[in-house]
Amino acid sequence: MFEARRLVDKLWSYCNVLRDDGVGTIEYTEQLTYLLFLKMAHERETRSLNPEQIVPPNCSWQRLLDADGDDLEVTYRHILEDLGKQPGTLGVIFRKAQNRIQDPAKLKRLIVDLIDKENWSATGVDIKGDAYEELLSKGAEDIKSGAGQYFTPRPLIQAMVDCVQPTIKDNVVDPAAGTAGFLLAAHDFASKDAEKLTPTQREHLRDTFVHGTELVDGTARLAAMNLLLHGIGTPRGESLIDVKDSLIADPGTRHTVVLSNPPFGRKSSLTMVGADGREAREDREIERQDFSVTTSNKQLNFLQHIATILAINGRAAVVLPDNVLFEGGAGETLRRRLLRDFDLHTMLRLPTGIFYAQGVKANVLFFDKKPAGDRPWTEKLWVYDLRTNRHFTLKQDPLRRHHLDEFVNCYAPGMARSERVESERFNAFSYDELMARDKANLDITWLRDESLEDLDNLPAPEIIAREIVEDLTAALAEFEAVAAALEASSVDA
Repeated sequence: MFEARRLVDKLWSYCNVLRDDGVGTIEYTEQLTYLLFLKMAHERETRSLNPEQIVPPNCSWQRLLDADGDDLEVTYRHILEDLGKQPGTLGVIFRKAQNRIQDPAKLKRLIVDLIDKENWSATGVDIKGDAYEELLSKGAEDIKSGAGQYFTPRPLIQAMVDCVQPTIKDNVVDPAAGTAGFLLAAHDFASKDAEKLTPTQREHLRDTFVHGTELVDGTARLAAMNLLLHGIGTPRGESLIDVKDSLIADPGTRHTVVLSNPPFGRKSSLTMVGADGREAREDREIERQDFSVTTSNKQLNFLQHIATILAINGRAAVVLPDNVLFEGGAGETLRRRLLRDFDLHTMLRLPTGIFYAQGVKANVLFFDKKPAGDRPWTEKLWVYDLRTNRHFTLKQDPLRRHHLDEFVNCYAPGMARSERVESERFNAFSYDELMARDKANLDITWLRDESLEDLDNLPAPEIIAREIVEDLTAALAEFEAVAAALEASSVDA
């Protein structure tokens, strides 16, 4: 870990210098991605044992080392353009890539002093992978850049993976991959006994075990590079990250495990046509006959998409905001379907203050896909409340993995759910109880909020202030969504 920290400090030290030139944290991380890839490709091509050419000769690292001044900037730009036209992983990493470092002297220093002096191929996978993850985390902390929306707290990811327990027999997908945090954690979990795996199993773990889809080019390249640095995929092989909108169509493939945190925000950019025949017009029409309801709510559409791509007896863990639990209309229809046709067995109510997107109240839904049958598959929904009387902040009191230990213990991974035991924060609700609730509302609480009844037990002032800001931010987002809908309806009229 010390070596990873050294690398992070070394690379990040230059970010402040470039920020004065208008290079933000994510842009800087992107430039590091391009240059690190080229340097590691150079190391593979020049190694004495089994040299491997990764990039075309006209895109070599040596060309950057040999160039100076304006010629360096021109050479770098041409290399990025040429690599963006390549297929597979190369094309994903360099798709629409641009040089954001306009000062040739600073670009030269980044190339020569910060990257070329390290032997990245000799650096252990864990070290360079951890270093890159730390860089992404630092980038996510820059609220102004909006990078945090692609970054799920790693302790939460780890806890979700510890519950789902993916194995070498699985194929794992994230339809909203972000920087590939879920895919990395799943791969790490399944690799615990790697020394006992057969060559075929190791190949599956490297090339086909994980797959992700990401809409944003810049985020997709970070995800693809993140996987490569962790030894997942190959530089010239098929990309494990697809750059597209997951919601456009049924991809046809099915996966045994889905782990995801779909993007926050209510509106979809596409018109969805459901099996009920109704349309919600936005920018353009697409038809998803596999969707049971039509809605422009992005989270509900992602939930339907995940229901489609999950294999029979497959298992899913998905982060979803509170509105999915109580929204009427399409939301109610989907909840009733989820309870009837799937085994919705566990829900984790997440505390506030753990996401970079402010004002978010979210939950993790754990459910299994079951074959068609005459009876409802959900017998009990176990709810763990980590929200009531718990307060976290991104800086002063961030969520750590140990804060989720009790939940994971209550979940009892690998054990029959009949062996679960109720506790103060962990309660079970029967299918009949859930269906009898108004609109099948799953926004369930039972703990007494001590801050509302005990003035001596109020949270710290900064926490209260942060929660007020988060509530106002969430309300503003809702008002903006309503205003946008009204504007759209007036235009259609």
